[in-house]
Amino acid sequence: MKLTAKEYIEIEDRYGAHNYHPLDVVISRASGVWVEDVDGNRYMDFLAAYSAVNQGHCHPRIISVLKDQADRLTLTSRAFRNDQWPMLAREACELLGYEMILPMNTGAEAVETAIKAVRRWGYQVKGIPSDRAEIIACANNFHGRTTTIVSFSTEPSYRENFGPLTPGFKIIPYNDSQALEKAISPHTAAFMVEPIQGEGGVDVPDEGYLKKCFDTCRTHNVLFVADEIQSGLGRTGKMMACDHEGIKPDMVIIGKALSGGTVPVSAVLASKEILGVFKPGDHGSTYGGAPLGAAVARESLRVLVEEKLVEKSAELGEYLMGELRKINSPHVEKYRGKGLWIGIVLKQSAGGARRFCEALMQEGLLCKETHVNIIRLAPPLVITRDELDWALDKIRNVLTRL
Repeated sequence: MKLTAKEYIEIEDRYGAHNYHPLDVVISRASGVWVEDVDGNRYMDFLAAYSAVNQGHCHPRIISVLKDQADRLTLTSRAFRNDQWPMLAREACELLGYEMILPMNTGAEAVETAIKAVRRWGYQVKGIPSDRAEIIACANNFHGRTTTIVSFSTEPSYRENFGPLTPGFKIIPYNDSQALEKAISPHTAAFMVEPIQGEGGVDVPDEGYLKKCFDTCRTHNVLFVADEIQSGLGRTGKMMACDHEGIKPDMVIIGKALSGGTVPVSAVLASKEILGVFKPGDHGSTYGGAPLGAAVARESLRVLVEEKLVEKSAELGEYLMGELRKINSPHVEKYRGKGLWIGIVLKQSAGGARRFCEALMQEGLLCKETHVNIIRLAPPLVITRDELDWALDKIRNVLTRL
């Protein structure tokens, strides 16, 4: 029996925990930048699953590898070796310029891995006294939702009634390199930062900020850790967002688009000195490095490179930003972003971003609000110029009509 969108929504609201506030569209099929709901309505996806679908929905090359690998071998656990994980390890390290990689599944797991690695590095290599290591993070960050990670969030709803919270973190303002200099102490192991804050509303720091922070970390023997889970793998018009300032973090965290939107795959990349602090039994994951995920990740990286999606993001992102800035809307305070990752910051008088996202959905364009008054735009990188123009017509209509 075929159900309607309304019936699916009623079932979800009855049986599913209410930890999200999704738009009321029930998607059943997708290809490229287009999705279709259970009632046969077609929409353009302008969120790309928070940048997990940079290669587009159901990319045929990635799906072909997924199916082929699923027929052969899906999981061995790390108790045994498989023939896909070593190849992903080499290819990812060579592509991104690192010596060693540690695989996990979700972005939050990779962040937790990074926290454990830099703390142990702080004790074993830097010589920080036991249980005194500090990690500096930025206000308005979003690194995940585990108990440890929300302990250094500044969003009240992420922390409320989840205590006792984990100690060992300092919070400084984002886009303030002097604040980092002042916050560093002999116990500081690492500075963890999003090169562009995604959940913070596609907040792009001033030019030179990341380089100044990187140099400060070098001076004080502090690890510079870049969370590129959303910003990496082509989203901003460079392979990694830190590439815009010509820096290579001591550690980089990736996920989301690493699997082309199929199965959860994430990873931490760093030097042998840093990731070498882990010995057998210190850390792990049953599914981390699984042959299914590794095979998919290998193809997802090849698609990014061979189809020049990074370059496409830079070119079309510049075009999209230019066209958006031509829109004369009384509701818009500013546009900000890099590549195909843009935040439309609305004025307080606009009545919140949610109503604009709902109106765009009625026009056939799917995007999502964040921080009440910001509309996020992040289409799959496979989008064409004509498809962008189609989306711009919808955005222009909504921003000027409401």
